[in-house]
Amino acid sequence: VKQEGLRFVEQELHNITVSDLHGSEGQFQYNISQVKVTDLQLAFSDLNFQPQQHLVFDINNASISLRFRRQLLYWFFYDIGSINASADGVHIYTVLQLAKDEAGRLKISNMTCNASIARMHAGFSGTLRKVYEFLSTFIVTGMRFLLSQQICPSLEHASLVLLNSLLDTVPVRNYVDEHIGIDYSLLRDPSISTDTLDLDFKGMFFPRVREDQELENHAVEPVIKETERMVYVAFSEYFFDSAMHSYFQAGVLTIELQGEKIPKDLEVLLRATFFGTIFMLSPSVDAPLRLVLQVSAPPRCIIKPSGTSVSVSAFLNISLVPPDRPPVQLSSMAMETKLSAKVFLQGKALRVQLDLRRFRIYSKQSALESLALFSLQAPLKTLLQLTIMPIINERTKKGVQIPLPEGMDFTREVVTNHAGFLTVGADLHFSKGLREVIEKYRPVPTATAYSSSRPAEPSLDPSSL
Repeated sequence: VKQEGLRFVEQELHNITVSDLHGSEGQFQYNISQVKVTDLQLAFSDLNFQPQQHLVFDINNASISLRFRRQLLYWFFYDIGSINASADGVHIYTVLQLAKDEAGRLKISNMTCNASIARMHAGFSGTLRKVYEFLSTFIVTGMRFLLSQQICPSLEHASLVLLNSLLDTVPVRNYVDEHIGIDYSLLRDPSISTDTLDLDFKGMFFPRVREDQELENHAVEPVIKETERMVYVAFSEYFFDSAMHSYFQAGVLTIELQGEKIPKDLEVLLRATFFGTIFMLSPSVDAPLRLVLQVSAPPRCIIKPSGTSVSVSAFLNISLVPPDRPPVQLSSMAMETKLSAKVFLQGKALRVQLDLRRFRIYSKQSALESLALFSLQAPLKTLLQLTIMPIINERTKKGVQIPLPEGMDFTREVVTNHAGFLTVGADLHFSKGLREVIEKYRPVPTATAYSSSRPAEPSLDPSSL
């Protein structure tokens, strides 16, 4: 982050616009214009955390090389050309205050900046070189003042406008699919220590049919102690529970199988099991079977150091579907399953791969019927593994994006389970430079915004230098 930030500061300082400098001394009249930064040396810089809400960017003993156009009139002599100058011992001390805005997004809320230039030199050449050397005190002092006055306004605009436009790319409240969305808003202002920057995200899913729904959080508060990676993101059981609760509220935790979707051997077994019922309820014994698997309560996630699991309670309704006639229900059985969940990070997406671990069916009517259903235990488990689980995993394949700015990616990812939460640790990699992302999302300037963000013109009165 320090390296990419330093590169961004260099690019901003390269674009500094310095006003023309003009004046007179006796019979001499001079004008300095077209000032351009040609080189920057920012070797001694540091980026560090400052409790409680600040980032400090400190540049020491930097140098800035300039080139500008000169015009000199002395009596009847007129001279034009260019001058190379250098500002040495440049010190820039910038403090950025971080806070959450009204939308719950991380923003730079304030900035303080101090800039100073210890020394400035200018090289003169041409027929009036001696005259320029005589006037160098006025010219160099004026240029030093103008340059130092432009550094902080340039960095202030870069921070409060440009870097905040980068932070606007962090997802806060997004739709995951056509059924649910996720709220990643910050719950409070960031907390900064000398070593860490801590952000407390809401991390709650919601059904799109009821976007204002809040699920009460009873999960343990994650505590991150790992330090081997640059970034750690902790996910409590609440994160996963809210996702499953939202899908349940959206009414999509139902899977229906009919006709060719039911394995042939399972269909034969079901018809043999319910033959008497089929014969008594319908003369159309060859009518197609229909299996409807419907989750009866929001699934629950359990995270332990040994692994992550999901408990699911559901109903399995088995019916005959005669053509042009109402369905005939053969059985309605309760199911209790436990799924093992493998959580992993791919790119910026947190994904979950589910696998069936335990499975049990029983009748809601009587213990005798539950005993009769015992022979269906194994084939129905096979049905879940081969038919239902691929459907569920296809739905979770997309995953959900972790809130990172555009252009920043994770590398060397590692997932660690704890009691009640898991952590994803990773290092950061800039796949795009800050400048590239900022230019992509640069806000269109307006007259009001331009006038408010444009650096103020400094005074050119020599008495103030």
